Amino acid sequence: MALWNQPAPEGSNDKAQPQPSQPISSAAPVASTPVTPVTPVTPIAPPKETVARDRRNSVFGPGVTIEGKIEGDADVHIAGKFKGDIHIKGDFSVDKGAHVAAKIDAANVTIGGEVDGNIVASAQVKLLEGGQLIGDVKAATLTVAAGSRMRGNVEFGWSPTEASKFNGQAQPKDKVGAAG
Repeated sequence: MALWNQPAPEGSNDKAQPQPSQPISSAAPVASTPVTPVTPVTPIAPPKETVARDRRNSVFGPGVTIEGKIEGDADVHIAGKFKGDIHIKGDFSVDKGAHVAAKIDAANVTIGGEVDGNIVASAQVKLLEGGQLIGDVKAATLTVAAGSRMRGNVEFGWSPTEASKFNGQAQPKDKVGAAG
């Protein structure tokens, strides 16, 4: 095997040509091996939970202010300001420092910033430390971290059939001990 990157012999005009470190014997035949180009392989990132569910993620950055309506199957992540309605089948999250004034309907809702509006989540609502919610919540489960704030009504843990019995009304009070 020949080593390359040796200096060119003196008097040679072609300095770009690599020179073998050992002379090639003219007595031995030189075999020519065809060179096959190598295709680079792109590394594959490990799948994330959202990728496994085959959904995409839409991110609205901290300097962005949007007013309107968001609909779709994707996950939505707000780091700026949004005003309007949100109806998605994916997950919805609000970063610390973000402000959302909207009616929200999503699978999972995570609040680290401020939300003014009612939330309906088919699965879970998470109110993170420093998160603030002014509005009503209906969800299968609710997680509230210490240091978060909320003002509104909450319904969680009810199956859809149980929740439909009350139609948004408070559960009837027992008549035990009531004056007749």
